[in-house]
Amino acid sequence: MLVFIFRRLLVAFSVAITVSVVSFMLLHLSGDLAISIAGPESTAEQVEQIRIDFGLDKPMVYQYFDWLWSAVQLDFGRSYYFQDTVMSLISERLPVTLTLGALALGLATVVAIPLGVIAAIKQDTWIDRLALTIAVIGQAMPSFWFGLTLIVVFAVTLQWLPAGGNESWQHFVLPAIALGYYAMPAMMRLTRTGMLEVLNSDYIRTARSKGLNESSVIFKHALRNAVIPVVALAAVELGFMLGGSVVIESVFSLKGLGQLAWDAITRNDYPVVQAVVLIIAVFYILLTFLADVINAMLDPRLRVR
Repeated sequence: MLVFIFRRLLVAFSVAITVSVVSFMLLHLSGDLAISIAGPESTAEQVEQIRIDFGLDKPMVYQYFDWLWSAVQLDFGRSYYFQDTVMSLISERLPVTLTLGALALGLATVVAIPLGVIAAIKQDTWIDRLALTIAVIGQAMPSFWFGLTLIVVFAVTLQWLPAGGNESWQHFVLPAIALGYYAMPAMMRLTRTGMLEVLNSDYIRTARSKGLNESSVIFKHALRNAVIPVVALAAVELGFMLGGSVVIESVFSLKGLGQLAWDAITRNDYPVVQAVVLIIAVFYILLTFLADVINAMLDPRLRVR
């Protein structure tokens, strides 16, 4: 198990370094950062002074390693627009994004797993087809459109919930539904597939032949084994949610990491963009690593791969 964890750590570290290089290069290859910071009406002398002040006159390799060393120490510099340290901005916004992601994942899990179980038990019935239709719609429908629809129905028309902000728990209900529906189809279909495979296995037939009631067979024997891949998928989906929160937070005006990233992109605030991209990538890598470890603990056969 320790060898497996060590190999996965090496992979995670390699991916993190690759992401840092790609994000750094994409931002610097998108144009002259000094001109973007100075503005279109600045003079050549002002642009050159900004290039010197921000270290943009140094070789690209030196700039990367200087930025990476500072990032390892959680020093991402200062925001050009907000006039505050990037780490302070992230520390203020990150809890909102994590709360949204946790609520959305919890909602998706609570709905997807029972729906997948019911669809497997009622295979090829109208219930099964309805569950698959819900999954297809969830995969095909853009999250921002679904979020706007929720606002129109529940905030504008019915006035049950607020349309935006993050002042109370009510403000998280609609964005959690919009973001959770994005993850639900994959979890539901994986649960259904796993249940169908397990229900046709020999040990389930043996359990039924011993006279166990159907609920005991399904929940104590079948579901416990069918849900193993769903646990790993849930960790990966949480990483996707943190990255996808950029759109949802913008739609619902949540002051989280996604909204911060959007504001930074529209205002050419490169230190903030680099930090947000790196932090979301690191969270996703850690969650993927955690999913691999959990899978290996639940299924020892994976440790030899």
